[in-house]
Amino acid sequence: MMVINDLATLAEVQAIFAAYEAALLRNDNDTLARMFLERDETVRYGLNDVQHGYVEVLAFRATQAPFERKLDRTVITSYGTDCATAQTLFIRDDAPDKIGRQTQVWVRTATGWKVAAAHVSMMDELNGP
Repeated sequence: MMVINDLATLAEVQAIFAAYEAALLRNDNDTLARMFLERDETVRYGLNDVQHGYVEVLAFRATQAPFERKLDRTVITSYGTDCATAQTLFIRDDAPDKIGRQTQVWVRTATGWKVAAAHVSMMDELNGP
C-alpha cells in the first residue's frame, strides 16, 4: 500500500521546494536547471509561455528577470517515497489584485528530486477561503 505523506519523504520535498523557491527569487538559473528533470517529457506551462522538454525549459529560464513574491497556502504531498506534488498560491506586488497559482510534480531520481511537470497561472484575487 502506498503511504501518503511519509514523514521522511515529505521533509525531503519540503526542503527541495524551499531551495527551488530561493533559487527562483535569486534568478539562479544554474541551480534551477539542475532541479528540472532532464527529459523530453518534462513540461512547464507558465503565465504566457509553454515549454515541452528540458531544453525548452532551459531556454525559457535564460530569458527571465528576477522578481519577488510571497507564498501562501503551500501544500506539499508525497505519494510513496518517489513522487510528490507541491502546490502554492503566490502574491506579487507587480500584479496587484491578482493571485498566482503554482503546481509542481517532483520525482526522485538517482541524482535527487527533480521537477517533472510544472504549471504557473494567475487569476483575479480570491474571494472567500
